[in-house]
Amino acid sequence: MRTFLRFMIGEGVCAPSLLLAVPSGVRRRLSTVPKTIPASTIEEIVASCSTGTAVEVRDRAIILLLARMALRAGDIWQLHLRDIDWRASRLRLHGKSRRGVFMPLPQDVGDALLAYIEDARPVVASDRVFLRVQAPFTPFRSSAEIAGIVSRVLSRGGFVGLPTGAHVFRHSLASTWLRGGAELDQIGAALRHASRDTTAIYAKVDVDMLGAVAQPWPGYVA
Repeated sequence: MRTFLRFMIGEGVCAPSLLLAVPSGVRRRLSTVPKTIPASTIEEIVASCSTGTAVEVRDRAIILLLARMALRAGDIWQLHLRDIDWRASRLRLHGKSRRGVFMPLPQDVGDALLAYIEDARPVVASDRVFLRVQAPFTPFRSSAEIAGIVSRVLSRGGFVGLPTGAHVFRHSLASTWLRGGAELDQIGAALRHASRDTTAIYAKVDVDMLGAVAQPWPGYVA
């Protein structure tokens, strides 16, 4: 942008002072905009998850964990049966730290988890919640397999042109919370962010809120 403005100044198209409107040395940290899916489309994805087979029951539980609780793929990958507190309706998550954090378990997520564990999960010695559906029924090798499940669910539901990956549900839910009036500190607590700067990236997706504080471009004539 600064190079373009210098060219325009050299051509005499704009005032030299306009170059000062674009600062130099802009930090690139958190410069990207989170990819999101509209809340209505998220509900369509959840509704598209059938339960006719064991793999569909498992995948629906995973999608609900992502869509309702904004979990990371790693949270789901590391989830153990002992981490589910059925009486208190909560999950213990380990995430990026070794200290467990408890989060409330929504009703529909709990129902989906229970249906998977009781009706579709193979009976094996492993304590991991989510397993492969083919013998020897081992746990997922890494959290990357969660992203693969998301891609297959979108493909089975006929969804095209949407951002892929497990993190898009996390971004989408955080953006919905922000548009609904939630404070960044509340969102950061729900997402278990260690720094407020990490949560601040979601302010970029609220165009209406940004429009309220946007300043007119210097030299612009209405």
